Amino acid sequence: MSNAYWIPEDFHQVEEIIKNSRFITQVYPVKSADQAKDIIKTVKAEYPDARHHCSAFIASSPADFNQVGFSDDGEPSGTAGKPMLAVLQGAGIGQILVISIRYFGGVKLGTGGLVKAYAGGVKLALSNLKTRWMIPKNYYQLVCEYGQWDQIQYWLAQLDGDIVETQYSDKVELLLALTEANSDNLQTKLNDMQLTLKRIKQK
Repeated sequence: MSNAYWIPEDFHQVEEIIKNSRFITQVYPVKSADQAKDIIKTVKAEYPDARHHCSAFIASSPADFNQVGFSDDGEPSGTAGKPMLAVLQGAGIGQILVISIRYFGGVKLGTGGLVKAYAGGVKLALSNLKTRWMIPKNYYQLVCEYGQWDQIQYWLAQLDGDIVETQYSDKVELLLALTEANSDNLQTKLNDMQLTLKRIKQK
């Protein structure tokens, strides 16, 4: 699918010593810009004695330029966060945060050396990062009878559908997340029940 993309499977970390400076590059999977910012705060608290905690993230699809961010965290402007982000964008990976923790070793690297060190750390981390394929899901509303609910749950399990919310009244009201292809498959099955999936905007 054209809108699918790679995302990190799990946390990953690499470490380098460059001219006595220690660079720890960490990779996190993230689902929002707020989550990325929270992780950055946590890492700063976990490594309080480090000189810099530079970062870059793409919190959504690699094509979504509204969910990106970067920080030089005290390094000269443009020498850390922006080069790190450029590597991420070049790799085409989404829902990813990278943080480079630097312990200064007493030797200045210069602007060119800093760009090379920070971008290189991200490249090294990505070179053996485990990733998985992400196919975006859309949100759908569905209202069904209690007698239909067990069968629908079975179909959702088959089609990798997520039950986001369930409300019980005189009927079962559902908020579901499905890929476009699987929503079509589910709708075909629902036709016999005379039920219709209603697509809604993402929450």
